[in-house]
Amino acid sequence: MNIDTETIRHAVQPLNGSPADFDGLLELCQNARVVLIGEATHGTHEFYSIRCAATARLLSELGFHGVAIEADWPDTWRLNRFVKGIDEHETASGALAGFRRFPQWMWRNSDILDFAGWMLDHNSRFAGASSKRGIYGLDIYSLNESMKAVIDYLTHKDPAAAREFSHRYACFDHFGGDVRKYGLFTGTGVARGCENEVIGALAELRRSRASYLAMDGHAAEEDFFQAERNANVVADAEKYYRTMLRGDVQSWNLRDRHMVDTLLALMDHLDRVHEKSRLVVWAHNSHVGNAQATEMSKRGEFNIGQLCRERFGNEAVLIGFTTYAGTVTAATQWDGPAEHMELRPALPNSIESVFHHSEIP
Repeated sequence: MNIDTETIRHAVQPLNGSPADFDGLLELCQNARVVLIGEATHGTHEFYSIRCAATARLLSELGFHGVAIEADWPDTWRLNRFVKGIDEHETASGALAGFRRFPQWMWRNSDILDFAGWMLDHNSRFAGASSKRGIYGLDIYSLNESMKAVIDYLTHKDPAAAREFSHRYACFDHFGGDVRKYGLFTGTGVARGCENEVIGALAELRRSRASYLAMDGHAAEEDFFQAERNANVVADAEKYYRTMLRGDVQSWNLRDRHMVDTLLALMDHLDRVHEKSRLVVWAHNSHVGNAQATEMSKRGEFNIGQLCRERFGNEAVLIGFTTYAGTVTAATQWDGPAEHMELRPALPNSIESVFHHSEIP
């Protein structure tokens, strides 16, 4: 790709911190069903701050109905209840306390704290709970937390079913709650997996949907939806952990397929209220860019961006963030302590280098 600095100088729309910063973006998203906003790093303030500002305008001016993020479903559901004002005694920082999985700083940071407060205020203009805008998790990692959430739901709705599900999920007890151990032992054939148990549990929950929803309107539907999504996470996570240690295409594709399936299920759920729901998606550039335009496709990998483009066509808008230099909060190893790291400058002749040498702030 040959793009010179003069072309960039004439084409760019600088962000000056003015109310008009994202006018071009809003024009681009007028007819979008999904707007996917990426980031080059998990843990750089500017990416988070700008993404929150752009998303606030999509919600307030174009009427988008919520945000779906690269985070676990049960952790984000707590934040969702806060921004909708359902848990009156919850605080913004308390709502973020559920994000305990590494890397915690990905969601437990000041930018997300401020955005949660903004969403709570924004939702105060909507009278009914069903009209309020939410925040939802798309990811696949919360096997243990999602099992607990399903059983907690059934304990209140159907104690007998809760006991049955506890028995099914007890299959994982042999591994002491260690998902990596589960993946190692079952992926190598040392131990039997729990696939039949988790698929059976999900099917049983779905068969009982009508009886659980007959109890009390919208609240019952919301509660069932979160439980059903958690049961789905358990089923997909079980398969994911069996393939993860191979580090191959299958585990990547399984995870991104799960995130898109969750997004589509969420939109179907919201369509019952909004008819044609519209969502903003936050995830890493590697997930929201179209894999068909990158080396990923040569390896047989797809991602959220590709699947959304195939599903929604031009109603899917894909936006990436990148930089020439800067800093990031990161760790040198998994579960390691957070460190403040310098990014390497962009490669010569890269798009980042061209932007940098245009000398436009």
